[in-house]
Amino acid sequence: MKSVLCELLALEYDPVSIIWSNQKPEHAIEFKPGKWGCVVWWLISSAKGKTAVFSRESYGCWGGGVGLGFGNLYKDFPGGEDCFCRFLSTGNKGHPAGEAVGEKIKDFVTPEFFHDFMYGEGYLSTPEQVKNFICKLPIIDIPYDYVIFKPLSQVKRDVEQPKTVVFLVNPNQFSALIILAHFRSKTMCRVIAPFSAGCQTVGIWSYASADTDEPKAVIGMTDISARLNANKQIGDNFLSIAFPWELFLEIEEDAPNSFLVRDTWKKLTKERGKG
Repeated sequence: MKSVLCELLALEYDPVSIIWSNQKPEHAIEFKPGKWGCVVWWLISSAKGKTAVFSRESYGCWGGGVGLGFGNLYKDFPGGEDCFCRFLSTGNKGHPAGEAVGEKIKDFVTPEFFHDFMYGEGYLSTPEQVKNFICKLPIIDIPYDYVIFKPLSQVKRDVEQPKTVVFLVNPNQFSALIILAHFRSKTMCRVIAPFSAGCQTVGIWSYASADTDEPKAVIGMTDISARLNANKQIGDNFLSIAFPWELFLEIEEDAPNSFLVRDTWKKLTKERGKG
């Protein structure tokens, strides 16, 4: 798919289309079944031109499986949801059930994971707050076998309809996309930034937004762990913003009549180029 919006934004990376399918694409990159991996790695690889595929056996990590739309996989976390709730907050140290799980897994996980499992990542205040987070997530088990990440430029609109289009952008491009999201908005509140894993902000939050009266763009890559995992691939001067497909088509149509063809944007991007 050729995008006028992408040209006007002068994107460094191709937007990534997220597609649900029952057909597995040939030659796509994929995690080995049961092996840990960060979904954001494949998001960036797709932004650089590759197609990636995920299934219920190859989703990378528990939060990634949730984010892609394969149901509540926090139940499969070592020790179940209770241990996950302590892992994301205050840790499993001092809790007999959690410590027992830690003893079982310590020889099979990285030292970093084991430390976080025992002492917590500190992303939320208490295990109860993590339970609240899980309850608020728009968890879905999609009625398809695969989730595909594909560069937007390679999408064939006559045979493929993405659920979401994800942009990896610098601060100027990020600002531009937030403005475009409101170009026709009735509420003037058409962008959200939920607390979530990086994969969840490009997946389930955007899926859920697509089904509302006024679909919203979703700010992402505010997840510190995902940013650390992505740093070697893309550096740290970027964020993601995900658009439900219909909203993407709307801003694609609006872009040629917007500020993107006016002097302020041209001057801003020209100055950045000089820098």
